[in-house]
Amino acid sequence: MEPEDEHFVDEEILVPISAIEHYSYCPRQCALIHVEQTFDENLFTIKGRLAHERVDEADDSIRGDVRVLRSIPLWSERLGLQGRADVVELRPEGPYPVEYKVGRRHGIHPDLQVCAQALCLEEMMGVEVKRGAIFYHAARRRHEVIFDEVLRARTIEIIQAIKDILRTQRLPAAPNDARCKNCSLIHACMPTVIGEPARLRGLQGSLFRPFDYAQDRLLEVGEDD
Repeated sequence: MEPEDEHFVDEEILVPISAIEHYSYCPRQCALIHVEQTFDENLFTIKGRLAHERVDEADDSIRGDVRVLRSIPLWSERLGLQGRADVVELRPEGPYPVEYKVGRRHGIHPDLQVCAQALCLEEMMGVEVKRGAIFYHAARRRHEVIFDEVLRARTIEIIQAIKDILRTQRLPAAPNDARCKNCSLIHACMPTVIGEPARLRGLQGSLFRPFDYAQDRLLEVGEDD
């Protein structure tokens, strides 16, 4: 493939905004969902889906001098992003994206997702988006996210990494660590098998052992005797 053709392919790849949190949590999970189109439900994903449906079904509203928009389509031609924001508050100082999560706060994975939403809003509306928030249902409170240069750089880095996965269509290695226990894709991923090369080679050897016709014939003769 010529360099200009490879560049053209990259321009055609659109990264779902939701993939950014998936990749941050586990690159293999991201690839299973967005390359293999694999998605299994568990208690956590069901709760999350129902919570998002309740947010999406609510009407747009006005609270004081803040207009609240729900389930807003977002995109960035510059970064090759597309997706939706659960909520965008149109405040006097500018747009304020809010992402809804069902559980409690664990790591910065959702911060990267809402930062990607901010990058889309900046391109779409031509204004700077300095802050946003994540609302955690379990705690019934918001965690505010500041879109500083470090978070923006990490978000863009992950977008490029996801583009590489989508372009090559390859699955990253299975981590086989503490993240796997609550992952809805644990059975599709098989981290305890894929993450242990020696065990995998043994299973492959058993599964793909060549059939010995001569030995099988000897066994048949022995049974006849």
